[in-house]
Amino acid sequence: MVFLTSCICFVIVVSSAWVDTVWELDFTETEPLDSRIEEGITEDGLSAFIQLYKDLYSFAAEDHGTAESIWTLFAENNLSHNALVAVLYHFVQVAQSKKANVQQRIYALHAAGLYFLLLEIPGSIANQVFHQVMFDKCLQTLRKSWPQGSELARKRKKDHPKSSQAEARRNKKKGRLTRKKNFDMDEIFEEEENQEEEIYFSTHDLLQIREAIFLLLKNFLRLLPKFSLKEKPHCVQNCMQTFVELTSFEPAEHEFEFSGPINVNQGKYVPELAYHGLRLLCSPLHGVEDKTLRRIFCRLLNVILMLEGKEGSGHTVLSVTSQVISARNHGIKFISSIVDELKEVAFPVLRILLQHICAKVPDKSDHRTYAAQSLTQLLNKLPCAEYADFIAWLYRFSHSTRISYRVFALDVALALLDMPERKLDNSLSVQQQKLLKHKFLVQDMVFGRCSDKAPTVRSKALSSFAYCLEMKAATTLESIQELLQVSCLPCQHLLVVLQSLPALDLMTVFPCLPWTGKEIMVMLRLRAGDEKTNVRKSALQVFMNILKHNVIPCTQEDLSTLQDRCRDPAVSVRKQALQSITELLMTQHNNVMIQKAWLTGVVPVVMDSENSVQEKALDCLDRLLLQHIKHYSKFRHEDQNQTLAWDLLALFTTENQELSRYLNKAFYIWSQKEKFSSTFINNVMSHVETEHAASAWMLLAKVAGSSPKLDYSKIIDSWDSVSRQHNSSTATAGHILCVIGHIAKHLPRNTQGRLIDDIKNWLKKFQCPLEVISAAVETLQKLCHVYTEAPEETQKLLNQVCGDIISACECYISSIVLKEDGAEQLQEDLLVRHLFTLGEIVQLCPAKVEKRIFLLIQSILALSSPPDGEELPVSQPLSQLRGSAMPSVVRAHAFITLGKLCLQHEDLAKKCVAALARELEVSDDVAIRNNVVIVMCDLCIRYTTMVDRYIPNISMCLKDPNPFIRKQTLILLTNLLQEEFVKWKESLFFRFVSSLVDPNPDIARFGEFCLVHLLLKRNPVMFSQHFIECIFHFNSYEKHEKYNRFPQSEREKNLFSLKGKDNKGKRMQIYRFLLEHFTDEQRFSITSKISLNILACFVDGILPLDMEANDLLSDTFEVLSCKEIKLSAMRSKLDEDIQPDEDEMAMANAVMQAAQKKLISQVQKKNFIENIIPIITSLKSLLEQNKIPALRDLMNYLQEVMQDYRNEIKDFFAADKQLAAELEYDMKKYEEQLAREQEMEEGQDATVQAEVVGVMNTIQVLASTRVRYMQRSLSTLAILNSAKKMMEANNKQRSRSVGERPPSPSPASTAGSKQGKRPRAETVDNVTFGAGVSYISLTHTPASAQEKKGSQDQQQDVLCLTSPDKPRPLPRQWKVESPSRRKSNPTASLRRSLRKAPLKPAN
Repeated sequence: MVFLTSCICFVIVVSSAWVDTVWELDFTETEPLDSRIEEGITEDGLSAFIQLYKDLYSFAAEDHGTAESIWTLFAENNLSHNALVAVLYHFVQVAQSKKANVQQRIYALHAAGLYFLLLEIPGSIANQVFHQVMFDKCLQTLRKSWPQGSELARKRKKDHPKSSQAEARRNKKKGRLTRKKNFDMDEIFEEEENQEEEIYFSTHDLLQIREAIFLLLKNFLRLLPKFSLKEKPHCVQNCMQTFVELTSFEPAEHEFEFSGPINVNQGKYVPELAYHGLRLLCSPLHGVEDKTLRRIFCRLLNVILMLEGKEGSGHTVLSVTSQVISARNHGIKFISSIVDELKEVAFPVLRILLQHICAKVPDKSDHRTYAAQSLTQLLNKLPCAEYADFIAWLYRFSHSTRISYRVFALDVALALLDMPERKLDNSLSVQQQKLLKHKFLVQDMVFGRCSDKAPTVRSKALSSFAYCLEMKAATTLESIQELLQVSCLPCQHLLVVLQSLPALDLMTVFPCLPWTGKEIMVMLRLRAGDEKTNVRKSALQVFMNILKHNVIPCTQEDLSTLQDRCRDPAVSVRKQALQSITELLMTQHNNVMIQKAWLTGVVPVVMDSENSVQEKALDCLDRLLLQHIKHYSKFRHEDQNQTLAWDLLALFTTENQELSRYLNKAFYIWSQKEKFSSTFINNVMSHVETEHAASAWMLLAKVAGSSPKLDYSKIIDSWDSVSRQHNSSTATAGHILCVIGHIAKHLPRNTQGRLIDDIKNWLKKFQCPLEVISAAVETLQKLCHVYTEAPEETQKLLNQVCGDIISACECYISSIVLKEDGAEQLQEDLLVRHLFTLGEIVQLCPAKVEKRIFLLIQSILALSSPPDGEELPVSQPLSQLRGSAMPSVVRAHAFITLGKLCLQHEDLAKKCVAALARELEVSDDVAIRNNVVIVMCDLCIRYTTMVDRYIPNISMCLKDPNPFIRKQTLILLTNLLQEEFVKWKESLFFRFVSSLVDPNPDIARFGEFCLVHLLLKRNPVMFSQHFIECIFHFNSYEKHEKYNRFPQSEREKNLFSLKGKDNKGKRMQIYRFLLEHFTDEQRFSITSKISLNILACFVDGILPLDMEANDLLSDTFEVLSCKEIKLSAMRSKLDEDIQPDEDEMAMANAVMQAAQKKLISQVQKKNFIENIIPIITSLKSLLEQNKIPALRDLMNYLQEVMQDYRNEIKDFFAADKQLAAELEYDMKKYEEQLAREQEMEEGQDATVQAEVVGVMNTIQVLASTRVRYMQRSLSTLAILNSAKKMMEANNKQRSRSVGERPPSPSPASTAGSKQGKRPRAETVDNVTFGAGVSYISLTHTPASAQEKKGSQDQQQDVLCLTSPDKPRPLPRQWKVESPSRRKSNPTASLRRSLRKAPLKPAN
């Protein structure tokens, strides 16, 4: 009778009316239990619950046998089991509130356990103990009794735990007021509750709740094998939801075992029991297996994808933590065990789960990676046939219109490549076997996306392809080698088409053609120059991996791509280029071509403006050069790193000496960081007498200044040896002198004096090479400085030492110039050395230079006869002595010497500067012109005002016949402009920008670099300030009172003139370049300025409308029509990478972009209507009256603006309907004229089309012999696109005589091109677990191309084309009559005309 005692305390005093109300209201809207009864039950805490549980458990035990039934005991003792259930419901309901304290939550968990135990007792169904609402509430207790995140995050009070009985009672009393209210309204009044006293949980409280949850879960799992839920699908779903949420309840320290029989008592963690519960739900006892699996897998999808979300709400992406990853791993392991157990029943459901993973994965890098790994692990559970079918679906998925889908498909492909390749099953078809191979993943899924239209996908595909190249799996490497080394018949037309197609067409048009290694490298070079930063960066990784593994031979063109990217505008690309070319060199140490490319690419980057890039370049130099410099005794030729370091240093001293100045910067930075230790210096010194001598001295010359601890005796002995040799290395001698200059202050005084005499005597012999003279003079100066103590004594010593050398130079030059037989004794090299030495020495002692030396130099420069029979003024220095016929080399060096003399003597500079400017015009020798330009630019720095008037003479060298002179002039002028020694005055700007159309592409690119990256940054408005005058200047129009009025000689005008139709392309290239680098503010204002300063001048009669104005107006209208003049917001489309359904942030950005575009458009349109349209309409009438050909360009411009401003123009002309009608009539006539001109060309189009089709048919035949299984429609599409491009190019070239507007494509051809597009997979938003298969479009794949037969495929293979012989349909006719015919009703006619849409141009 213990049972009766424990049960009576629960139900004996409970009102039967209250019990009946609870059951009648289905456990929803009820009054709370009387507080006195509740206090009586909980007076001893959990004792009553525990005792009742023990009593009831004996009736639920399997060994209960035929003992008396509990239901009989209830009846015999007049006890109601309904009352017991109602009381249990009360405790469960109290814990549903977020305000429930610890004890209330624990009571609820025990009450739910008692209810589940009642259900477990045989006869519970017959006695109607089960109630769905009560069952669900007890089940929810597992989730709601545990404090949620917001509750756990609350700050806990110190030393005030609220788990005692007293606190429980006090909380009960405080809660009496709320118990009389509806329990279901708790959540509605959550804000009010938050204002009341908060509930705090200590660690002890949480442990108590966790233990109660664990026990309740074990009780429930004992119930599931005995209590069928087959007829209760809603309860099954609640069970699934609860179990899935509990799988992430707490971290587990060990892995779970899901195989074998379920033993609840062995479970130690809540997630472990939750998975056991899910496994029990898969039993036929609770429903059809496949339906249950769908629901369970659907619930576990969020666990696998690491998402958090409730029913009917969006999913929150969880942070990738160890607990989240552990929960994901357990979920995958559970699904794998279920699939292993159920086999064929689970395979279709698993396929749907895999499709859902693809469709629902968050678009975040980490989540995609983990999801791809999960998919791969689960995919391996499928048999080969189902595996191949899913790969075919994945291939279609990789062609989805959504960018995130295509990116994730690449992640999956990489994850699959990390797995071993499946063994082929002979029962599979050939196409299915192909899908099982890694070759398909590499070639079709990864490489096939490298030219995707979306930059994100291109970048991901390229980086994935680079990763494939790094993989060590034999099957992967074989697939890549086969892809890159496959050869086909040479087809130059195919390569031309390949390079001409845009990125989005490259792979979708030619998937059936055999790619060769050459074509792939062409594609990669295109990607390396992609507009998107990430694409360029990924392409460099592919380049490096392909060349590093010697998959195909390395070419200079490929290395040039890596070199160029070292100067990419994007910082990340420059870093990647440095990394890639360095890794390539480290894998191929002995490749001289790569060594030179590395030096050219990496070394100049030490001057980079971005510190991080500069540090990266320094790190590369340090890794390859400095770190492997060891003592010569430890040098081994077998050590590739040491050998590479000295090979690179040797290139610095021979073929790449021009890079030495960049190396100086690197060594200066390193010296500031005290990088050069005495050990390093000694290691370098050990190589000075070996085969590395030249390189070792070069290193010492750069580090000696920062490390004085050198072996001075060895350096002096080396100098003595070099000075005595006549055939010593020039570079080595210069480096030794440089080292002596660095250590001069540390030498003994007697050694300093001896070296001064030695170097002076060495120079006086005039036998040393020119390259060493400067170093010798500089070292001599340093030695004199350290030899004396006071500056006066230093200068005195310099005058004495240098005076002797100057006297020797003067004596020799006099013997050549002044003696009658001097010319016969002339030794060209010796005279040049005297002149060069003189120029260097005179800068140290200007006072020792006498007038006689000036005359001697001038006499060398004097011409044998004046040019063109002219008589030079006697005042010019170079005219005083005639008859000298010096060789050009001598005269070229004499100009350099004269320039150095002028730097020290201003009077001489005043006399010579005019003669120097004259020499630029009359000299035919390249070396002379080059040296004169250098001298004049140096003089401009020293005597800015004096030389400024001769800047036009210098700028004329931008049109010099020799490219070297043009580039040299660009460099010198850029330096002067940067330092503001020269201003943008008169014609200088226009001459400088004319370098953009230089016939030499290298010079044009260099001019662009100087303008954009060097000069525009210093003066951001220089382009906009000079733009209007550019139009006047390049058309040589001089009738405007303000523009193009600076003085120019006829020779200058002819030299820089770009007027005429033949040069219009060059003029437009300059205009577009300038506009491209305008800011939006400048673009907005330039349109108005053009109208007011150019067009309005012709309307107002300020400028005459004659044929000379025709080209000017033609350029003006084409500038107004070009896309570069439009604001960036007006001409930019929504970002390709942003899909409206991607995420909220992307959508917000798209909305902001659209709003910005609309606002700017309205402002621009208002300005256009108010300020420009009146001028355009007036000018149109004047051009018609004067029959100026520029009227055609004006009509083209109107045609362009009618598309953007048609409604505004209609409103503007509302007051003048007659003018509107005339304008529309003229537009109609212009369209008809274009149509007639187009018809005249169509007769010739058929011939061109036939030739093109013939060429492309040859390509098709060659391709079809190698690839049999692909659909023929794709090859046809390639033919169509290529033929269309060649036809359009031909039409465009032929139409230049009648206008630049290309012909409109016919509707038939447009339809044909649309049908020829490759079909894409539809969105997979309709994937559903509720159906047997996923609703995803079955687009053609390589695996299914040959399997599908029938009329549907045949219909898809039909490509609709118009016959080449059939004339194109005429353009749409405008139903507009002449204004003169409808004067009677102009309003109606205008209204009819305004309903017509503007005619859009074909482009």
